[in-house]
Amino acid sequence: MKNAAYGLPEYTGELRNHMIHVPKCISRCSGISIFGRVIKSIVFTTDVAIIRNINADAVIAVYPFTPQPVITQSLIMAADVPVFCGVGGGTTTGSRVAHLASHAEFQGAIGVVVNAPTSNETIREMRRVIDIPIVVTVVSEYEDISLRLEAGANILNVSAAADTPALVRELHGRYPDATIIATGGPTEEMILKTIEAGANAITWTPPTVGELFKSMMTRYRHEISGARELLETQPEYI
Repeated sequence: MKNAAYGLPEYTGELRNHMIHVPKCISRCSGISIFGRVIKSIVFTTDVAIIRNINADAVIAVYPFTPQPVITQSLIMAADVPVFCGVGGGTTTGSRVAHLASHAEFQGAIGVVVNAPTSNETIREMRRVIDIPIVVTVVSEYEDISLRLEAGANILNVSAAADTPALVRELHGRYPDATIIATGGPTEEMILKTIEAGANAITWTPPTVGELFKSMMTRYRHEISGARELLETQPEYI
């Protein structure tokens, strides 16, 4: 069959046709080429089931706990797309971050992500030991981005909630050659604003497994209720 949006041949199968699709408007951004692979949509999740059933170009796997190589390895093994792995920078600092980044590279990560509090010295130490992109999270216009870039940051990961489009525009204006990943927000309107502001790639948060199950179970209950009603009122059709 043809994909109406792109005019491409498409196969979905019977069992996987209910997979999660990232918003199509994300395709409007320029994308980022990393080792020859163009990445536009990045799913923000550490859920293996979501990772295996979504059409995003890559995964950004950051979580609010101390980074552990066993988690990194599990996610990379489960994913069939590139994975950006969180390696700390907030609670986890210094040489430990560089060691985690090196380990993530050996495990197959396409890039490593550090939190906003990460020191520039830690970024320099990471740059000395890894060859994959360093993604530095930016949450405010008051950060000295020039020092981040000088220290070895390759990609800016803008995460400023509702202020993200404005911050992306500010950074794009001040550092036109900088590569920017940004959170897209919950609506297509917000995603498009972020892209128009200068984001090269968009991170998107999918519904949780719990939310997906809720809608599925609601549908199942409705179907069972309908079948029971039909049995009681028109048994000859059952």
